[in-house]
Amino acid sequence: MPITVFAVGRWLDEHQDLVPAILAGGNELANHTYTHPTLTALPTDRVAAEITGCRDVLARLAPTQGRYFRPSGTSTATPLILTEAGAAGYRTVVDFDVDPLDYTAPGTDAVVVRVRAGTRPGSIVSMHFGYPGTVAAFPRIIANLHTAGLTPVAVHDLLA
Repeated sequence: MPITVFAVGRWLDEHQDLVPAILAGGNELANHTYTHPTLTALPTDRVAAEITGCRDVLARLAPTQGRYFRPSGTSTATPLILTEAGAAGYRTVVDFDVDPLDYTAPGTDAVVVRVRAGTRPGSIVSMHFGYPGTVAAFPRIIANLHTAGLTPVAVHDLLA
């Protein structure tokens, strides 16, 4: 059951030792900006720097990874974000349709319920593994999805 981890470049640089663990089992790493700002609030040069900064970390730490970009701070890429992602070499910009608001620390049960309530075939779920409630919820989320006949997949499999 591989998944895609959209990693923040600065975090990835600080946790280089986790790259092999993330990639184990066929998981993939992708670009989620360098510092995780709200991209829609930034000027062109900063948007470009956020995208290329993470791209460069991925190229250094996991050269076969980083095919996809997901903007931070928004669920929908703006024309500026799409332009800068394309200029940085990203042909595919990924948005999401399920946001359990796990970064607000609502608790494990709330994250589990919100993901299950919003997930449909083809959904992309935004989750933040820097929160204990998200980490604790993950096994239950996977079990619930399997019970519903859904199988988590990496983005490259979803888009294939």
